[in-house]
Amino acid sequence: MILDQIDETSKTREPIEPTSPAELDLPASWLRALTGLAQTVETAAREGEAAHCVEKAVWAQMLSLGHDVLQQFFDRVGNGDLGERFEQPDGRVLRRLPKTRIRPYLSIFGAFELPRAVYGTREKQKIQRVPLDERLQLPDGKFSLVLQDWNQQLAVENTYATVAQTLERILGLRQSVDSLERMSRNMAEPVSDYWDGLEAPPPKEEGELQVLSADGKGVPMRRSASTMPIEGHAPKTGPKPGGKKMALIGASYSVDPHPRTPEEVTDALFQRPGTKTSQADRPPRPLPRHKRLRASLARSESGTTEPATIEIFGWLAKEEQERAPGSLPLVLMDGQISLWEAAAKMLPKNRVEILDLLHVTPRLWKAAYLFHPKEGPNATRFVRERVLKILRGNTRSVITGLRRMATVSGLTGRKRKSLERICGYFENNLDRMRYGEYLAAGYPIATGVIEGACRHLVKDRLERAGMQWVEEGAQAILDLRSVHLSGKWEEFQAYRNEKEQERLYPDRETLESVEWPLAA
Repeated sequence: MILDQIDETSKTREPIEPTSPAELDLPASWLRALTGLAQTVETAAREGEAAHCVEKAVWAQMLSLGHDVLQQFFDRVGNGDLGERFEQPDGRVLRRLPKTRIRPYLSIFGAFELPRAVYGTREKQKIQRVPLDERLQLPDGKFSLVLQDWNQQLAVENTYATVAQTLERILGLRQSVDSLERMSRNMAEPVSDYWDGLEAPPPKEEGELQVLSADGKGVPMRRSASTMPIEGHAPKTGPKPGGKKMALIGASYSVDPHPRTPEEVTDALFQRPGTKTSQADRPPRPLPRHKRLRASLARSESGTTEPATIEIFGWLAKEEQERAPGSLPLVLMDGQISLWEAAAKMLPKNRVEILDLLHVTPRLWKAAYLFHPKEGPNATRFVRERVLKILRGNTRSVITGLRRMATVSGLTGRKRKSLERICGYFENNLDRMRYGEYLAAGYPIATGVIEGACRHLVKDRLERAGMQWVEEGAQAILDLRSVHLSGKWEEFQAYRNEKEQERLYPDRETLESVEWPLAA
């Protein structure tokens, strides 16, 4: 943001004549650093050094120079001494306490110690104001806001240990995994408020269709601290200690209609890799616009998922109301009954419910294997014929045909029960399987966005080998990762920083009229 502002300002300024280092009166340490850089380049050029070796040497020197520059800034602003007395907005007068307090500050350029004048009523009482902290908008803790940003943007994709190792190699900073995990939890605290206050995208940037979706994904949880490790070795018939806790994922996006025929979709599903498609000359599929994701592990005191359901479906309802008021929202999910019950309770009554086609086709393959061997063309032909019928809107005839085949072939026992489960699934979702109508209207019929979100949002970060989480830590990563995958990271960082400043320094405006004493 600062760089963008500098760039915009520079466009309106008159060109500045080059100034020599002597005229700038640069600090001696800067001159030494610049001289060192020049010598590095000259020596490397004369001796034929490899480019990557020069690159490393220059980077190390630039980090050192950056530390000197930032130290010069801190020296210049001084310690925030505004005199012996300081009047509060409410008229109370604070006194400068005798001892200067030292504050550690860890930036991307290294560690600093900042001496600060502090104000209060008297020594050993609570410090009331620290002008330097307010002036510099210092964070709550030693880690700079820039370093926090970099740490957590890496952490949403990588383990905390990997983040620590990566930044130590790049910046030469040592950070503990515990510090990074605490930082993640602190940064995630305002995520819910951020989503609640987020404005709808401009209508001209939205697609014609508003799509809402939800799904669940298990997160591996750590065993309770009160459980002895050996108890995890005892044979059990139930879930393993710790087990998984289901996270509810919500997705909201808009997209333009993309009409297709049942034949086109069937051909695409059964297309062999490497073969040319007859649809190559068709317009490309419209991309989702302003995709937003949220995830919740919230539980009630009795352990039910009701709080997560209320949070995610309440947010989806808000998205629909603000982004597509008066339109027909498309609710696209798998066949999980609890999700559809939540949709019926919390989403608009004029919604169009669509069962994800990719939860239909696996059941057709299961049905095929009840009648045909897995190897050979018969099973494929069986599935293709029924996929095409279902896409044409003839699901009921498919159900009737499956049951007739079971009777004719004498299907009994477990196979017959398996077939009935498949038919029952289709019967329960008949009203959500009007695919002929959906395709003609250009509606999406597969939950690629939410399925990808479950995989990417949860599995790719929280289900790596050996990972186990406590609820607070898992929720923090889910919150930050949802912001990141929704393309809102920079916007959220600005929001979070502003809220932190309001919390830490509610009276910071009173310093704007104070003449700040700069050190010589």
